[in-house]
Amino acid sequence: MLFNSYEFIFVFLPITFIIYFYLNHKRLTEASKGFLVFSSLFFYSWWNIAYLPLILSSILFNYIVGNSLNSDENHHRFSKKSILTFGIIANIALLGYFKYTDFMIENVNYLTSSNIPTLDLALPLAISFFTFQQISYLVDSYKQETKEYDFLNYALFVTFFPQLIAGPIVHHKEMMPQFANIRNKVKNYRNIAMGLFIFSIGLFKKVVIADTFATWATAGFDTATTLNLFEAWATSLSYTFQLYFDFSGYTDMAIGAALLFNIKLPINFNSPYKSTNIQDFWRRWHITLSRFLKDYIYIPLGGNRKGEFRTYNNLLATFVIGGLWHGAGWTFVFWGFLHGIAMVIHRVWSKLGFKLWTWVAWLITFNFVNIAWVFFRAKKWDDAVKVLGSMFSLDNVVLPNLLASKLAMLSNYGVKFGGFVANIQGGKDTVVWLLIGFILILLFKNSMEKLRLFEPSIINGFIFIMTFIISFYKLSGYSEFLYFRF
Repeated sequence: MLFNSYEFIFVFLPITFIIYFYLNHKRLTEASKGFLVFSSLFFYSWWNIAYLPLILSSILFNYIVGNSLNSDENHHRFSKKSILTFGIIANIALLGYFKYTDFMIENVNYLTSSNIPTLDLALPLAISFFTFQQISYLVDSYKQETKEYDFLNYALFVTFFPQLIAGPIVHHKEMMPQFANIRNKVKNYRNIAMGLFIFSIGLFKKVVIADTFATWATAGFDTATTLNLFEAWATSLSYTFQLYFDFSGYTDMAIGAALLFNIKLPINFNSPYKSTNIQDFWRRWHITLSRFLKDYIYIPLGGNRKGEFRTYNNLLATFVIGGLWHGAGWTFVFWGFLHGIAMVIHRVWSKLGFKLWTWVAWLITFNFVNIAWVFFRAKKWDDAVKVLGSMFSLDNVVLPNLLASKLAMLSNYGVKFGGFVANIQGGKDTVVWLLIGFILILLFKNSMEKLRLFEPSIINGFIFIMTFIISFYKLSGYSEFLYFRF
């Protein structure tokens, strides 16, 4: 079940909302909590019920381990450090089996010229997200930063449907007090208004903006065999905008849906494409993942406490792991490596005290991110080479026909005139949408700023109605969110 589907918007969400608050109204708080867990598991099972036992087993296992870490160490046969290590290894092993087994087999086959058959395992939905969330819970339990919760509370923490599938990656301390707060058991009409408002913006981002850019990105990466200069840049920029509006749209809808139940999820995006350096970008992009990588990988590796050389290694290792978390492929690893190198360069540059004009710093940062996304999106190295090679080649330049009469002399230099974005099924509207993309990311307030300033008004009511109407019109062709693949 997708957030951008009729089933979710018109059936699942309103029914869950009505029954949940009805049970709370009758003071059946445990029943309402249990119903929300049941609804979340039903939501998860909609794709493939075969993976329901997997997530239930994972929840039960981590609940038991977490309670062991919370209890008195004198009652254990093993040290808490051993229990934590066992818990983390078990979680990583589960994730590794489903996500990386075939990747490992393919690499062994390549290196040894063997022919080991792959398992062709389907990746269980949300396994990357709920695994990281539960690892953070175990680590925090080991640090005595959690309380001992009953199984129902813990199950709700993991499965709460607005953030179950693709985040944000939440901490127990962000969620548990909210679920326990008696005031959150009563309908809050301001939260309902805010939730519907931000949900509508996220829906619009996904079905109107992201899915429009998806057409050109998919054609450029997956269909076209050759690209000219403008097609290559249109392809990369289309994916850059598609990914942002797709994932931030999902997060907006998750935040909006959670607000209906009086739960506030953490902000996950804060205008990342306005960043003027790569460190700033990672403070703004997928904020909860950046927080996890910092708190549970970078700092435990030593962070910046053991000298500059060790710091650089820790940065590289953290980003390579982050790349591998996103997908089992060398293109993801290389994407992570590129960002790690960029972070090292930024750190060195900052220590030298050099400053750039703001617009130059933004231009460098945005173009680096845009180029790196090519490896993130490419299914194979050849696809990345195809796009990047054309982006930086002047051997195949095609300009629009309308410029033919004014710039005819360029024909002497190999410039052609015609369908300048024909190979990616584009046209003049492609240029218009790319301009709109830049305007939206650079000149407008982001959705979280709008939510922070939200007041019930005619203008906000108009925005809600128009975004919903336009989005509903586009829903006939709804598509999966990109981060469901990770």
